[in-house]
Amino acid sequence: MDSKQDFTQGSIFKKLIQFMIPILGALALQSTYGAVDLMIVGQFGSNAGISGVSTGSNIMVMVTVVISGLAAGVTILISRYIGEKNHAMIGKLIGSAVAFFLIASVILTALLTILARPISVLMQAPVEAVDLTAQYIRICGAGCVFIVFYNVISCIFRGLGDSRTPLLLVAIACCVNIVGDLLLVAVFKMNVAGAAIATVLSQAISVILLLLIIRRRQQPFSFSIKDIRLGGVGAFVKIGAPLALQDFLTSLSFLALCAFINRLGLHASNGYGIAHKIVSFIMLIPIALAQSMSSFVAQNVGARKEERAKRGMYYGMIMGVCFGLVLGAFVFFRGDLLASIFSSDAQDIARAFEYLRGFSFDCVITCISFSFIGYFNGHAKSMFVMIQGLAQSFLIRLPMSYIMSIRPNPSLTYIGLAVPAATVFGIILCLIYYRRVNREITAESHASERS
Repeated sequence: MDSKQDFTQGSIFKKLIQFMIPILGALALQSTYGAVDLMIVGQFGSNAGISGVSTGSNIMVMVTVVISGLAAGVTILISRYIGEKNHAMIGKLIGSAVAFFLIASVILTALLTILARPISVLMQAPVEAVDLTAQYIRICGAGCVFIVFYNVISCIFRGLGDSRTPLLLVAIACCVNIVGDLLLVAVFKMNVAGAAIATVLSQAISVILLLLIIRRRQQPFSFSIKDIRLGGVGAFVKIGAPLALQDFLTSLSFLALCAFINRLGLHASNGYGIAHKIVSFIMLIPIALAQSMSSFVAQNVGARKEERAKRGMYYGMIMGVCFGLVLGAFVFFRGDLLASIFSSDAQDIARAFEYLRGFSFDCVITCISFSFIGYFNGHAKSMFVMIQGLAQSFLIRLPMSYIMSIRPNPSLTYIGLAVPAATVFGIILCLIYYRRVNREITAESHASERS
């Protein structure tokens, strides 16, 4: 194995940075799909198209995070097998994942294409944007197999300690998406439909190129068609299912927040949609931290290096907070500048800036929360990760955002404050559970020494 992919030795800071930067780059480029869609539709499409892309892409993000949550179980187990030097299990695990996610993609395609309009109505999309929202969901749903397998294959590479290959491929796909958006939306005036087609096409190219790379590159495990079966699904689903459920319900809570804001009118809906795209970029740092931490910790747990795993979490927190302070200050004071990238409408920009001011505090504290999450995921403690995530969403974020949305002359700033308030609550839960996990690890270590 490449020494860069071995997290059990060498400088912790260097290993984390080397692994995290490509993940961050890939996530940033992947997020540009929806952002470019929104920006080009905003400049060359219709005003209602902004809401259609915003609401429709929120649905697709929910699908993506659920798939990524399930696939995280694959990442963690591969990293664990790498740390244990148990390469024989990797091929069987990947075969089970292929069979499982192929079935999942077929089911998702059927649901999204058939229920596109009811979903749009349920999301309380503005009347003038319902048909456009449904159109975006239906087209992306038809290409769901590519969206699913891009995320699954990327998780496999990350489990192997390779975060550079997905970055290269998503960079190519991002260029395809931009060209496709400009051609279909700006030139052929296809509005929301053109943006959705460009997104699916770019994901399809990513999957095809990733499969070609896997076919030609020598891997540290054996894999054949015979391995593609459902027999070994339980191993990664046990870890991934709580994460997927948490991601699904958390995304659902953000969709509910979107629905609360949609009731406030088209400018509020557009403003939140623009702010949400900006937030999706800001959140890439804590997400990259959590994904890097999961692989780093899982390898070291497999190699029985608990102290190294713990130090990795501390390093992640320090790095995240440093980035978060800079980003948070910029968003709080110049969030309107960021919003103007996506729209030239003064009211849309003003409403987006309102929300960003309330959210800005989360830039710092969420890095602490996600470092904890990566550490727990690396230990396969995904059930707790789910519980604390749901507690954040349904005990704090949703009630607070709803109450703020029904006040007279509601401000999006106060609705945005619900996000950092929920994160603080989650960190408190993580601190309590971290002490418990450490007591369990110490007890197991002493028991092993005595035996």
